Amino acid sequence: MSAPISDFVSLDDFERHAFEVLRVLPRDYFRSGAWAETTMHENRAAWERLRIWYRVMRDVSARSTSATILGGEASMPVCIAPTALHRMAHPDGELATARAAARADVPMILSSLSTTTIEDVRAAATEIDPAARTWMQMYIGRDRGIVRELAQRAHAAGCDALVLTVDTPVWGIRERDIRNHFRVPDGLSIVHLERPGGPTGHTGSGIQEALAWTIDASLTWKDFEWLRDSTPLPVILKGICRAEDAARGVELGAKAILVSNHGGRQLDGAPATVEALPHCVDAVAGRVPVLVDGGVRRGTDILRALALGAQAVCIGRPILWGLASGGEEGVSRVLAILAQELDVTLALSGCTGVNDVTDDLLRP
Repeated sequence: MSAPISDFVSLDDFERHAFEVLRVLPRDYFRSGAWAETTMHENRAAWERLRIWYRVMRDVSARSTSATILGGEASMPVCIAPTALHRMAHPDGELATARAAARADVPMILSSLSTTTIEDVRAAATEIDPAARTWMQMYIGRDRGIVRELAQRAHAAGCDALVLTVDTPVWGIRERDIRNHFRVPDGLSIVHLERPGGPTGHTGSGIQEALAWTIDASLTWKDFEWLRDSTPLPVILKGICRAEDAARGVELGAKAILVSNHGGRQLDGAPATVEALPHCVDAVAGRVPVLVDGGVRRGTDILRALALGAQAVCIGRPILWGLASGGEEGVSRVLAILAQELDVTLALSGCTGVNDVTDDLLRP
């Protein structure tokens, strides 16, 4: 039975409720970080350490949270980050997430490890809003034919961009999943990647064994160039931490940089994304948009990201907690809370819109 999510007032409320209703295996899969989970926790803590030097005596009676994200308009500078296996959180899975994203007018990035096809996700989103935007996240796995086929399917389905995850030559060690002997639950499948007679994700101990076949440790910049030349869609690089990698990606044709450490699920001890963000913004130097994910839980975090030069933030785990708590309605409520918090944050910072957010709000 759905929780009274209309009474939830913060994203933390959804997390607490999801922990109560989810079984151990999906709960720990969604919540886990690498090793001691230091980077995962630091992702959030680092945002909270940034102080907002708010302005006063500004007329903020008329405000808007609307933003431009990669050339398209959105209701706020927020995207739904790619997270796997949504049907482990709710039977409607990615369909519910897509509908909620379309209603909220924010882009959704669909994980290549999804439990629903890109075609069905696009149909669900465009039924709500014909202009709904969907980006397809991808890994370059060992079978390049599967990679090319998925890119072609994304284009044919009407996706607006590909999001190439580049921080995963191997899977990080997620101890919760190993202890739980994680596997894709019976009745679910990774619909974009499984082939008759091929690997499935239903065997192994932890993601390293269950899903090792979906990635490739030989990945180099040449593979990015191959994907770039294989599709008419713009390619966003996700998982960038260092300034020189951000600059290299732009030079080779990336249309945006997504600063990310995979939600702290890969290399424990990596910097929080808010630490990496300013370096990458400086390296990109305005040539393409920069986005950021990792630990964003409040409207104040969104403002902080904008002040550091990000065009938008991406939200991952809170979407899953909303999905587990109430399906489409839960995801919609998560996005509505963020929109309300951002609106109030703008007003209290002396801003009428996202274009008023400048770096002196953090660095007076």
